Amino acid sequence: METWRIVAAALLVLAGLAAVPMIMAKVRDRTQSSASVLISGVVSLTALAVLTLLVLTVLPPIASWVAAVAVVAAVGVLLLTG
Repeated sequence: METWRIVAAALLVLAGLAAVPMIMAKVRDRTQSSASVLISGVVSLTALAVLTLLVLTVLPPIASWVAAVAVVAAVGVLLLTG
């Protein structure tokens, strides 16, 4: 496996694992429903897992890096606005 795939996937996972609790907290603040929080957490983790698997296996370099940078940027925006 190419090194760039591993680095992009690691960056994606680190940023994604920071994003999931922030997303769940935003949902809790808006809905006050534990079921909605659980659903948002499951959906977020599933999307992160699928995207990471795609980065590790089939996505071309440009798409992989765009996905990783987009997730890192989203986490940055969530941290700044939170």
